[in-house]
Amino acid sequence: MAVAAVEMALWDLQGKLQGKSISELIGGRKKEVTAGVSVGIQPTIDKLVEVVSAYLKDGYRRVKIKIKHGYELEPVRALRTKFPEVPLQVDANSAYSLSDVQTMKQLDKFRLLLIEQPLAPDDLIDHSKLQKQVTTPICLDESIRSQDDARKAIEIDACRVINIKPGRVRGLQSAKEIHDFCYARNVPVWCGGMLETGVGRAFNLAVASLQGFTLPSDISASKRYFKRDITKKEFELTSEGTIEVPEGPGIGVELDQHFLDACTTAKELLPAR
Repeated sequence: MAVAAVEMALWDLQGKLQGKSISELIGGRKKEVTAGVSVGIQPTIDKLVEVVSAYLKDGYRRVKIKIKHGYELEPVRALRTKFPEVPLQVDANSAYSLSDVQTMKQLDKFRLLLIEQPLAPDDLIDHSKLQKQVTTPICLDESIRSQDDARKAIEIDACRVINIKPGRVRGLQSAKEIHDFCYARNVPVWCGGMLETGVGRAFNLAVASLQGFTLPSDISASKRYFKRDITKKEFELTSEGTIEVPEGPGIGVELDQHFLDACTTAKELLPAR
């Protein structure tokens, strides 16, 4: 994440020097990105349905819910019953092992877009074994840190979808390399979120503008996470359930410096060496 922060800042500088957006610099083509929403584990199934209903009314086009042992079949069944046509996927955050294959098989009947990171990040072999036993595509997230990780996973059929997060993979260059590798092999990718402010959100939108990002992202509107963002322009959903990709130089948004200063609790100046 630290490497990504420096690398992405340099992309922003390059864009400003050339008068080009990050999307333009990396070859992005889309002007808008389809927005999905990620919903955490709720205290009751009724509450889950209520929360998801509210996000769908807001205009989100895809729903992802977190799952864990004992909280997977019932919530998915409830959402499928209430919203039979809404694109739906689940994220296990490595909560399962290969011994849970029967539970994973039962998810097949709900027409999910994917099952995200069901097993441990370093367990490509068991992901491959699991994918052979389920029809729902497995998506790898934390397992993929580089293009080489993507290559290994795809070669052994450990996944059929990949979630690319620029911060997790050391920045935009690596994110683009993973995208390009997957795109050349017809492996769908999508952009996940990591609770970014408007700064990180702008980078994610630029990455998601690449043509291989064919599945809805986790790039939600600014108000999904913040009452007030640290950028002057806050990202909003369009009437089509999308978010516009910034077109200005660099990341395309400006810091609200006064608000950022008000939020700052400490500063440290590192001497040049």
